[in-house]
Order: sequence, then structure tokens, then C-alpha cells
Amino acid sequence: MTIDLSDSDLFKTSSYVGGQWMRDSSRQLAVMNPATGEVIAEVATIGAAGMLAAITAAHDAMLAWREVPAKVRAQVLRRWFDLMMAHQEDLAIIMTTEQGKTLAESRGEVAYGAAFMEWFGEQAKRIDGDVIPAPSSDKRVVCIKQPVGVVAAITPWNFPNAMIARKAAPALAAGCSIVIKPASETPLSALAMAELAERAGVPAGVLNVVVGASSEIGPALTDSPLVRKLTFTGSTDVGRRLEQACAATLKRTSMELGGNAPFIVFDDADIDAAVQGALISKYRNSGQTCVCTNRILVQATIHDVFVDKLVAATAELKMGNGLDEGVQQGPLVNKKAVEDVDRLVRLSTEAGARVALGGAHSDLGPCYYQPTVLTGITSEMAVFRNEIFGPVAPVTSFADEAEAIALANDTEFGLASYFYTRDIGRVWRVSEALDYGMVGVNEGIISNEMAPFGGVKASGSGREGSKYGIDDYLEIKYILMGGLDR
Repeated sequence: MTIDLSDSDLFKTSSYVGGQWMRDSSRQLAVMNPATGEVIAEVATIGAAGMLAAITAAHDAMLAWREVPAKVRAQVLRRWFDLMMAHQEDLAIIMTTEQGKTLAESRGEVAYGAAFMEWFGEQAKRIDGDVIPAPSSDKRVVCIKQPVGVVAAITPWNFPNAMIARKAAPALAAGCSIVIKPASETPLSALAMAELAERAGVPAGVLNVVVGASSEIGPALTDSPLVRKLTFTGSTDVGRRLEQACAATLKRTSMELGGNAPFIVFDDADIDAAVQGALISKYRNSGQTCVCTNRILVQATIHDVFVDKLVAATAELKMGNGLDEGVQQGPLVNKKAVEDVDRLVRLSTEAGARVALGGAHSDLGPCYYQPTVLTGITSEMAVFRNEIFGPVAPVTSFADEAEAIALANDTEFGLASYFYTRDIGRVWRVSEALDYGMVGVNEGIISNEMAPFGGVKASGSGREGSKYGIDDYLEIKYILMGGLDR
């Protein structure tokens, strides 16, 4: 299969290390189109030696990059932003072809990812220090901020552009260099971004993209003393293992891990608005996002009305190849993802859940699963306790505000949460009571580059985006100047 691009140089099939397109083994990674099952590309992988070369290149390049004035680093990031937007369509086509999401969603993700280049380019010029009152008249106390060091980034397949941008942009703005390991399912988006970074003027070695098996090249990232920070987006189980692996070298880490987002609809809500919010939050990227609605909690007095409207709206979603016009639901990323979703649905229906819509594989292909609505969900069922990562909307009824909050917080996760109400008092009470890093009130989409993204509990640590997002890439240095009265 070939991908029809306006700029064919964006189609790269080898790792990018030290400013060179690198191959250090004969092994190939087959990248598949989940919509068709066709092989898009054979990408050359690198092993542990190649990863060590990337870390060394990043370390050497950072010595000069950290000295580049913030204004100049900002200009480079701005050029990267401009190039991403100029090539938005090609980047979207690459993403849809390797990941499966609809072309409209891919275009939106490219714009979202590029926004981090713009935002953190501006923040580079605002890395301010402090002058602190001194303990005596002959001293002065100054605090400055410096880059943390070489950054390792391990990124997921569900947002193959934006999750890289959200990590690379603050790293480069702070004066760090970075080694990126993209998901094996979606390396082409990462490599295309590296091509544009080079065109934008990112110096050789400052940004590196390494494609290879996690089991082989991952330990090089976690074990190397040259890597001073590791940032990861992915499952909680993998995050725990990475934290343990990084402990030996006391790396700084930031972890954006799993979610189990509640979507609460109170009986004073605008039901039609709540249905639309649930629809976009649940079925975006075919349910494959860490902030997707995972459990819909509806007050008993409006439960049946809400379910009827949700089923009707979900039934209208058009499934198909994400490149085709009008498609709203693409395939899941691979067959295993479909099997995992179907298993959660079967376990729940065996426990008493009722299928109001869907609930099975689609005949469109092995990577498609029908948009599904389940009712009669209890807190012991598999779809309540687990992150679904697919187009399945489980609905649970609750009696009052206290029960809604208790059900919402009944999980080890704490990433995103949502609720709909028109009571201003309830807005404050519930927002403060939900044990989550992010809360959407009367909104189903909450992510933007200006707001801090991150969770609590088993959903990880650290924040990405916003003015807070650059802090994880900086160290604070305290300088005491004495003898100033002589």
C-alpha cells in the first residue's frame, strides 16, 4: 500500500538519530492500516546500540542547545508549529492510515499538537527566576531555572502526534534534548514530525526518534545515567514498571496513565446537551482515549429518557475507513483491541448487563467493533471496573448527589471526570468532591494546550500543557552570594 501525500519526503521509514536517518539492524517493523489490514510500510528498527547512540547524541547536543537564548529556541518552535500546520493534511493522512481514526479527528489532532509548539515557544521566554530576601545585608539569594537534562519520552499509539508534541515542545523550550520512542503501531507520524523539526531548525541530536522493540531498547532509556527525566503516556501497569526501572538512577518521571472517567448526568441537566457531550466524549477516536467517558452515571429520575436519546444518537454514527467522507467511527487499532473490548462486554452481560445497542464485532472487518450502549451496570461489572478503550458506553443509575460522587470515585484511577448540571452550588460541590485531576462541567471535551493535563492516584503524576507543563523539565538552582559588603 502507498500513501498519497503532497510532500512525499514526510514518509520516513527509519529512525532519526543525531540528525541522520539511521538503520542499525536488518529487522523491519510492519506498520498496518487497521481499516484494511494492508501493510503501509516496513520501518527499519534499531536495537540497544542504536538507542545508546541516540542518548549520546542527545547528551552532546544539549550542551549547546541549553545555551541557545530562549528567544531563539522560541523561534525554532514557532517554525515547527508553522510547518506542522502547513502540512496538516499530509500529517492527518499518515495518522489516519496507520492509526485508524477519522480524517477529521486526525486534522484536529495535528492542530492540537502544533498548538503545544506555539504555546511552549512562548513559555520559553517566561522561564523566570527569583531574588529572595537575604538572611543578612552582606548576602544575596538568587534562584535560577535550568534544563533538567536529556529527556526520554515513550508515547502511545492513540494520539501519535499530539502526545509527542506535548512532551517535545516543553523539553525543547526548557533547553533539554529529547529521545522519543513512539508506539510500534504508529511510528510514521513520529518520523514525519522529526522531518519537520529538522526543517524548522532543531539542531542535530536535540530531537531523536527511535523505532524498535520496547523489550530491547527500553532498558537503555531507563538505565542510562545520561537520561535525567522520563515521561510516559500509557497504561498504569507499564507506568509502574517504568517507575521501578527509573528508581536506580533516580530519574525524574512524569506519568500520564490509565483512566476510568465518570460522566455524571444530574436530573437538572440539559439532557440533550448531556447526550451530545457523552457522545463526543465516549466515541471520540472510537473510545480509544485515556480521558474517554468510561462510565455514564445518570440520575434515576431521568435515566430512561437519557438512555433512549443516547441510543438514538449512537445509532446514527457512521462506521468505516477513516479516510472515507462522512465516517465518524473508524476501526480500533488492531484485532487484540477488539478482542479486549468484546471480552469486557461479554463478562458484563454474563453478570446481568443489558445490551441496548451494538455489543458485537462489526462485519466491516476484524478491527471494527459496533458502537455499543449497555444498561443495568453495577459497580462489580467488568466495564465499570476496567478502562474499556473502545466504543462501549455503560450506563449506571444513581439516586442522589452523594451516591453519584461515591460511584464516580470508586476506582483506583483519577484522570478525567465529567458532569452535567445547571445548579451552580452543585457545580462547586461536585467539582471539589471528584477525586480526579481534571473535571469537565457541562463539557465533553476538556483538553487544550493552555490547561494542565494530568491525573491523581493510579492515573499518574505531573502535568502537561499550560504554564505548569514546563516545570517538569526544569531544575531550580539556588545561588547564595556572600561577602557583598566588602
